[in-house]
This record gives sequence, C-alpha cells and structure tokens, in this order.
Amino acid sequence: MFSRLVSRASLGVAVLVGLAACQQNRSDNAQSSATAVSSGSTIADTAITSCHASLPARMASGTSAQTLTAGHSADHKGMVAIPAGTFQMGADNDQARPDEYPKHTVCLDGFWMDAGEVTNAEFARFVKATGYITTAERKPDWEEMRKQLPPGTPKPADDLLVASSLVFTMPDQAVSLSDYSQWWKWVAGADWRHPEGPGSSIAGKDNYPVVQVSWDDAQAYAKWAGKRLPTEAEWEWAARGGLKQAIYPWGDEPVDAGKPKANSWQGTFPNRNTKRDGFNWTAPVKSFTPNGYGLYDMAGNVWEWCSDFYRPDYYETQARAGVVKNPTGPLQSFDPDEPTVPKRVQRGGSFLCNDSYCSSYRSAARMKSSPDTGLSHTGFRCVMD
Repeated sequence: MFSRLVSRASLGVAVLVGLAACQQNRSDNAQSSATAVSSGSTIADTAITSCHASLPARMASGTSAQTLTAGHSADHKGMVAIPAGTFQMGADNDQARPDEYPKHTVCLDGFWMDAGEVTNAEFARFVKATGYITTAERKPDWEEMRKQLPPGTPKPADDLLVASSLVFTMPDQAVSLSDYSQWWKWVAGADWRHPEGPGSSIAGKDNYPVVQVSWDDAQAYAKWAGKRLPTEAEWEWAARGGLKQAIYPWGDEPVDAGKPKANSWQGTFPNRNTKRDGFNWTAPVKSFTPNGYGLYDMAGNVWEWCSDFYRPDYYETQARAGVVKNPTGPLQSFDPDEPTVPKRVQRGGSFLCNDSYCSSYRSAARMKSSPDTGLSHTGFRCVMD
C-alpha cells in the first residue's frame, strides 16, 4: 500500500515525498487485485501498490517548457517496425496490482519503436543542438510547487530551493522497507550528466540509457527528433513481442531462472545486489537478448515514460467500451493518493526491481510519476507512426 515520507530535512517544510513500494508478496497482490475487481471498488478506495514515488512536483508541468521544433527529418534508423494487432491488455499473473485490472481488448495500428532506450550520447546531441536545460538542472519554482502542497505551507529558505533530483543510494545494511528515505535522496546537482550527483559522471557511458530526465524532457527530445512518446497501449503491445498472455517480454520463465534476461535486482533489496546479471546499476542498452519484435530492455534497466495520463480506474472504463482502437489514455490525470498532482504513466521496471519487492519487469506492470520528476532509474524511448 502507499506510504508517504514527510521530508522536513531537505526543504524545512512538510513536503510530501510519496515513495511507493511494492512490498506485498504475490499472494497479497493477488488478493488485493481480486478484491478490487470483485467489489467494483472506486479509485478513492483502491490502494495501488507501486515501485517508487508519487513525488511533489518540482515545477508544474509545462511552466518551464522550452519551445522546440523538430531538429531534422526523422527516419527509421535504429527503430523496429511493430505490426498492427489486437491483444488483451492488462494483468497476467498473481503479482499484478489493482490498477492493472481488468484485462481489456485493444486494437492498434502498426508503428515504429526505438530498438533501445535513448542513450546518453543521443540525448547529448539533442542538448548540443538545442541548448535545452533539463528539469533537474533548473531551480524549483516555489510558486508552482506551493499549488501542490497543503495550504499555508511556509516557503523554505532560498538556499534549499536548488536544482536537484532523486538518487537511489544503497544503504550499507538491511533497512525497513517502509522507510524509503533509507534509499532515495534528493541530491543537489544530480542531473542527466551527473546521475548520482556532482561527483558522478557519464564519461565512458555513451551507450547507457539517459536517466534523470522528466516527462517534459522526454517530450522535448521526442519533438526535436521528429518522434513521440509511446502510448501505454503501444508500449505494452510492443513489450509482449508477439507472445500471447506471457508474463514477461521473454515468456513465462521467472526472471532469476536460467540465464539473466534483464537488468534487475538480485539479492536483498535495497542493501545487497549480487549482480548475477553483471550490473549493479544501469546497463548499456542492448545488453540482453531482445524480445520477439527485436526490442531491447523492455524489462528492467530503466523505467520508460509513456505519453498517457495516469488514472487507476482507466482500465475499468476501457473494458466497458468493448474493443478499443488506438487508445491514448484518459483526458486528465487523477491519483487518489495525491489528487492535486498530475501523473504520467511509466512502463518496464528498472534495475531496482525484484520479485520480493517490485516485480515490474512484467509486460503489464504500470507505474506513475509527476511529469516534472526525474530519477536515477528513469529514462525513455520513442516511437513514430
């Protein structure tokens, strides 16, 4: 269930930093999902388990957006043709969470998708060409931030309102999985060039996925590249790679069985990663076998932004509509845990996911985050029609 972390040390005020966790075991998830569906529960009374934050927006989405145009005529280089088709979208197994129910029928036209996640080198070319400054590199706008905080919240000191982003920090011992401050920290100076903070660098990591990018940043890149972000339905259809009702992009074999299939967390989360898959943090793109469509890293490595607004009841409305053609998501966002904060969908899980804590390398797994939030395990890929 959702928990909220009140961060007073970093801002000196009661700023809600909702870091959600997948701490239910499989049977708990199955029971909660079945209960949500059978009881016809509403978004107001359904707890959606998630793998990371419902974060206070640093700035309201769009207020600091930079005007960009397409940088060049886009082609399909580095992309994969995804065929048209009809599939059952949604929950596959007992790890599914309530907002992945019910399954519903979706029909999609064909499209093109990047074979891998956008890399540091690709994002660097975009920044060089446009002079774009990412959300994490900008000072938070207090006037926009206060709109999403309780009335009367005092303004923090100016020296606390600095450019920063959320960084995963591995604790040196076992910690309570209900205390998210043990592994997530706001770090001043953390951005796409310095994913873990000022002392870190992406030197020698041109082929690693860019991280610490907000939804706004991903949108800006996509527009410049002559592409767009995938819809949530497109992303799931592509992730399934032609397999019908399989749990993962590679099939139904558990993630830790056999040879490594994705960059995920092995060991005890969050303080011990055995690195059986060869990586402690992010991995270079295309480090693992692609799915049936030739797409890499559709499970693990980094979460990927989608274009859709997030609502926990969206699948219920889709199921009532029958067969849905090319859905683009709800018209507006609503998250009962943070009603004033708009959210966008993320997909695919990250290097932090494992079965005991977060099984979001499943093809149907959903995530949400405010569009102006970057994290050290969040990136994106693009599509074209």
